Amino acid sequence: QVRLVESGGGLVQPGGSLRLSCQASGGTFNRYAMGWFRQAPGKERDFVATISWSGDADYYADSVKGRFTISRDNAKDTVYLYMNSLEPDDTAVYYCARNRGNVLQTARETFDYWGQGTQVTVSS
Repeated sequence: QVRLVESGGGLVQPGGSLRLSCQASGGTFNRYAMGWFRQAPGKERDFVATISWSGDADYYADSVKGRFTISRDNAKDTVYLYMNSLEPDDTAVYYCARNRGNVLQTARETFDYWGQGTQVTVSS
């Protein structure tokens, strides 16, 4: 069974940075695109970023473009989300997810496995 475990969330001041990690197990990690989503209280779970299986292609939501970077290390079965210039509106639970194939997609239903999430709070 595929398992995804996120880590690295926490409390950070506006303008600060965080690195989220997502450790995968139980499947063939390097055959699938991976993604990050986030969900703020009372809102839907929104797409943040996605990366191809090889790491040579990625795509971002407009709200994070230029501030966040997604990367992966297939030798470690891990995907990362580097978040810079954080803003209070970035506060949410962040989830990593595995795409059903190797396609850069943004819709939640195109991802079949999800982690439990990690909380990111941006506040002074």
